[in-house]
Amino acid sequence: MVQKTTPGAKKKVATFVIDCSKPVDDKIMEIASFEKFLQDKIKVNGKAGALGDAVKVTRDKSKISVTAEIALAKRYLKYLTKKYLKKNGVRDWLRVIASNKDRNVYEL
Repeated sequence: MVQKTTPGAKKKVATFVIDCSKPVDDKIMEIASFEKFLQDKIKVNGKAGALGDAVKVTRDKSKISVTAEIALAKRYLKYLTKKYLKKNGVRDWLRVIASNKDRNVYEL
């Protein structure tokens, strides 16, 4: 049975935050290059870099926010963050952990 959606139904929007304040303050990583990496690597419908209107990656000082109107796993952002750290050679010193305060926040 196929479910029909009503035209007035709101789309489910997921917002995830990656807090990079500590490594940015210590000048270990650049937030602009991490934002560009996420924009290039996040896959939408099997195509990397084609975000369109479905996914938005924004930067606010030392935090990156990813807002998705499609299904996007928080674990996928953790995977991409670890991939970025490995690419820049700082994976041995930095860990990606979930914040205890808010479930949609990762900290470095």
